Amino acid sequence: MAERTKRRRRRRRTGSKKAFLVLLALVLLVLGGVKLRYALSHRNLPGSNVSVPDFVTVDYIPTNEYSRPGTPLKEISGVVVHYVGNPGTTAAANRSFFANLALTHETYASAHFVVGLEGEILQCVPLTEIAYCSNTANDYTVSIEVCHADETGEFNDATMESLEALVAWLCETFDLDPAKDVIRHYDVTGKICPKYYVENEDAWLAFREDVSARIEEDKTANGETN
Repeated sequence: MAERTKRRRRRRRTGSKKAFLVLLALVLLVLGGVKLRYALSHRNLPGSNVSVPDFVTVDYIPTNEYSRPGTPLKEISGVVVHYVGNPGTTAAANRSFFANLALTHETYASAHFVVGLEGEILQCVPLTEIAYCSNTANDYTVSIEVCHADETGEFNDATMESLEALVAWLCETFDLDPAKDVIRHYDVTGKICPKYYVENEDAWLAFREDVSARIEEDKTANGETN
């Protein structure tokens, strides 16, 4: 009697183990299928084989309806510069705001990159996906949110240095012209963003000229000539 009971228990344990292994295999199969579909849908996009520079920290927000829908970015023909509109906040804080929208459902918002007050750059969304930042330009542009210390919206030296480096790299990588392909949120929707560089047109033009100069310097350093 005792021996039969032991055998039944062993069979139950064996059956439970097999059921668990089957369930685990199904879960892994589903996850593998999701990853495969993602890879196939994003493999021929402009940003699919691009690695960001070492000065960028990749910290993607989770895929979600409100800030990272996973929609393929099929064209990259421009860069849109924004200001965060929250004086004194860090790049990490703004990245967290985007990520938390998956829970708060407060709005639809995100950016590919956030440039911080100390020059740090966080990448929040892959270059193969759209970000919710630039209205009708979301489908064909890379968006950059920039932190600022005060209500003027002016970027400090460390922030501006990193922004110039990032925009120059994007222009070089995707064959963009800073003079016409690097724009402000204002140029898309009329919103006063980035505030200082809408209210001070000369500062905006100087920024684009500095980006162009950096690109030429990079070409010279790499032995490239026109």
